[in-house]
Amino acid sequence: MAYSPTLLDVVAVLVAVILFNRLFAKKRQGPLPPGPKGLPLIGNMLDMPASHEWRTFAQWGERWGDIVSVTFLGQPYIILNSAKHALDMLEKKSSIYSSRPIIPVGGELVGWNRTLALLPYGNKFREYRRLIFQLIGSKKNMERFIPLVEEKTRDFVVEVYQQPTELLKHVRKSAGAIILTMSHGYEVQAENDPFVATVDEAMEQFAICTSPAGFLANIFPALAHIPAWVPGAGFRKVAAAWRRTLDEMCDKPHDFVKQRMANGTDIPNFTSVNLEGDITPEREELVKNAASSLYAGGADTTVSAINTFYLAMTLNPEVQKKAQAEIEAVIGTDRLPTTEDRENLPYVNAVLLEVLRWNNVAPLAIPHRVIEDDFHAGYFIPKDSIVIANVWRMLYDPETYADPMSFNPDRFLAAPGKEPETDPRGMVFGFGRRICPGLQLADSSVFLAVAMSLAVFKIEKPVENGEVVEPSTEYTAGTVSHPPPYKCEIKPRSAKAEALLHSLIEHKNN
Repeated sequence: MAYSPTLLDVVAVLVAVILFNRLFAKKRQGPLPPGPKGLPLIGNMLDMPASHEWRTFAQWGERWGDIVSVTFLGQPYIILNSAKHALDMLEKKSSIYSSRPIIPVGGELVGWNRTLALLPYGNKFREYRRLIFQLIGSKKNMERFIPLVEEKTRDFVVEVYQQPTELLKHVRKSAGAIILTMSHGYEVQAENDPFVATVDEAMEQFAICTSPAGFLANIFPALAHIPAWVPGAGFRKVAAAWRRTLDEMCDKPHDFVKQRMANGTDIPNFTSVNLEGDITPEREELVKNAASSLYAGGADTTVSAINTFYLAMTLNPEVQKKAQAEIEAVIGTDRLPTTEDRENLPYVNAVLLEVLRWNNVAPLAIPHRVIEDDFHAGYFIPKDSIVIANVWRMLYDPETYADPMSFNPDRFLAAPGKEPETDPRGMVFGFGRRICPGLQLADSSVFLAVAMSLAVFKIEKPVENGEVVEPSTEYTAGTVSHPPPYKCEIKPRSAKAEALLHSLIEHKNN
């Protein structure tokens, strides 16, 4: 009869792994960065917060400095709480700091390591980035898609006007409509689009399964190999289900493109252009996963940013009024803002920058892995250390941003005797060779959503039963952070704005 391991056997294996790591670990060539003192064998396991890790990491930084280290079972984690260390390590030394750690649940079991976000550094990674860069990696490459982004954003404000209580649904649809058109030539359905729904579901799962606090197996990698029937291994069944969601997210849009190409009805797009000619199965798989990387990453982060904008306007009516006054002064009330107006709308652009800073989409970015030993700031950084950039702390550093808890777009505008504060885009889109390849698309699409929404809407706190409803600002935990569910009242801000919205509806219907 075949032998089946018990839970006790699994624990014994874990203990053996810990002891092996302790006994045969390479002798360190210098001190690790300071940090909380860990326990024998398990290190700092018990110090790890259950959620919103960036806040705890920031507290560690206040005590031990801008570069902190902890260990889990002998695995070093290096936490960077300042932009200077992040730039010096992840950009200036990008040749050794650009790989990704193995994330057992999210990467291996669910399969997100097939996408650009978790792909190890190497030839395949470079080819993914090359393909996406050719599409939208520069302002020049992005220019051809600006009419599409403007069209879909106009559709977005019309849909918000028609169904103001369904804001998040419209945000998700708009983001999906832009990216799926570019990646697969797919026109999103007006209601309950299956591709958009699958992307949303997969990205919610991504945020959980790639977080250190999401699954214990992400911290104890050996647990990822225990059979699903072992008590406590129910996460494997969850991972298998989530892998099916990811497969569907990658496969169905790809199959849609192939069917359209076979029928001769394809609208040229990223996938179809890269499938032309006689290509190998390996090349086709690479194109499919690169396209999935494009629309999965872009859709979720854009959704979070636009949703944050509406929350910020709900809480900051004086900012909203100031931005609307600028729009009226520059372009009037007879049309919506366009990309060409951006350089003449400095305060509206500052609102966008403050949205990105105030509650950034990825508070800890995605961890890097160093591929060889390094020394930095007098500390030893061992090969295979996991390096975490605490972007949230960088964006709330009082030495960089005055009164960082407040939402204040003026911080990004020059004034007599005052220089603008640091542009957050140098941090929120990642660092070095892992910087987001879709940042031009994200920057353009979020700006247009901000500017067009401000042009026509008044966004404010709702009143229910005579009481003002105060929204929460407690963002979700996970790799990608979203605003909590909140209520806001959205209505045309003037009779002229409502007339403009009606003209957009008529134009769309004709």
